[in-house]
Amino acid sequence: MSKVIISTTMGDITVELDDEKALIGAENFIHYVMEGFFNGTLFHRIIPNFMAQGGGMLPGMEEKESGAPIENEADNGLKNERGTLAYARTGDPHSATTQFFINLKDNSFLDHSGKNPQGWGYAVFGKVVEGMDIVDAMAGVETTTRRGHQDVPIEDIVINKATLIED
Repeated sequence: MSKVIISTTMGDITVELDDEKALIGAENFIHYVMEGFFNGTLFHRIIPNFMAQGGGMLPGMEEKESGAPIENEADNGLKNERGTLAYARTGDPHSATTQFFINLKDNSFLDHSGKNPQGWGYAVFGKVVEGMDIVDAMAGVETTTRRGHQDVPIEDIVINKATLIED
């Protein structure tokens, strides 16, 4: 299992990627970490008692261009439980690229229940192993609407650097 340290302006979050059950998602995340994609992006959407989302927007709510979408592997048995990382996506189940979210509580309604538009779910690919207190602190920040986006922290929460830790 690979680990990544996500260093933010609020502190460090260490995540462990499940490269056995979520090979596609873990490899995708590592690819973007290795190319420095996440550096300088924001945690741009925070909904208390739900999730904190980041990995695709720059300060000023400018979307960062990403690569091709990946296959949704939400049927891998991993659940959207507190502290897990899952990919954000559009209404197309196979549209995830770089944006991810950390579940602030168990969100079973996001789990895979069937290979249909309503049931695909959101693919979990890792979990926070250190720094959940930082994620909980993020959930307490004041948010606003900015450039058509809701639940945006008033003060930017920047991912300064994401670093792969070699086992």
